[in-house]
Amino acid sequence: MVRDLTKEDFEETVLENNIVVVDFWAPWCGPCRSFAPVYGKVADLHPDVVFAKVNTEEEQELAAGFHIRSIPTLMIVRDKVIVYSEPGALPESGLSQVVEKVKSLDMEEVNRQVDTQEQKSASQG
Repeated sequence: MVRDLTKEDFEETVLENNIVVVDFWAPWCGPCRSFAPVYGKVADLHPDVVFAKVNTEEEQELAAGFHIRSIPTLMIVRDKVIVYSEPGALPESGLSQVVEKVKSLDMEEVNRQVDTQEQKSASQG
């Protein structure tokens, strides 16, 4: 199942779920419309993961907040950390592989890397 997200429920959804896959799209976008059935099919294969869509026309503030410059853009959040963010539609096999890789991530290592990056940024600022 794929759910629609708005700025009102985006943060809550990300905070309350381990993995959230977000498709930033727009109704006028041909590649977005072509990607929708693939996205829905992969969502059905991973019922343990939240699959969501953000309509960038209706949620311009949310899209701007994540610096979405082209659509479709796929973003995956795991344990409140953005672990994937790429523009472009993926084939079914590619999207499934990305979701599986995100599921297998060592989040302790990811958090260490995030902390290291933040420390570097703070010392350079």
